[in-house]
Amino acid sequence: MDLRTKISAALKQAMKDKEADRLSTLRLINAAIKDKDIDARAAGQDDGVADSEVLAILGKMSKQRVESARTYEEGGRLDLAERELGEIKVIEEFLPQQMSDDESAKAVDAAIAEVGADGIRDMGKVMGVLKSKYMGQMDFGSVGPMVKDRLCN
Repeated sequence: MDLRTKISAALKQAMKDKEADRLSTLRLINAAIKDKDIDARAAGQDDGVADSEVLAILGKMSKQRVESARTYEEGGRLDLAERELGEIKVIEEFLPQQMSDDESAKAVDAAIAEVGADGIRDMGKVMGVLKSKYMGQMDFGSVGPMVKDRLCN
C-alpha cells in the first residue's frame, strides 16, 4: 500500500471515529501533498509527486512542528505546544523508522565509497545518494556535518 493510500485510509477512519485533532492533521498532510502535486503537474509531471517526495513533505512538516512546539514552550504556551506535539505523532505514523547514529554513520561510509568521494567537492554527490536512499529515515541536518567531517579528513 503506497503512502497516499495509507493517508487516505487514515483520514476516512478519523472521520468515522470523530477524532477532530487527528482529522485536522491528516487534512493538513493531504493539502501539502496536493500543493506539491499541483506544482509537479505545472512542471510537466502528470502523475504528481512520488512517495519519496511525500516522505520529504512529511519530514518537513514534522520538523516545522518540533520548532513550533519548542517556541511555544519557551513562550509559556504549553497548550499550543501540546497540540503541535500531537500533530507530530500523527505525522510520524507515516514516516519510516529513523536510523540510529551508528546506522547513519554506516550509510554515510557506504555512500562515500559508492560515489568514490575523495574531497569536500564531492559532498553534494554523497548527500544526493543518501537522500535518494534514506529520505525520511535520517536527519540530514545532522548527517551533513558527519559527511563533511569524513570528507575533510
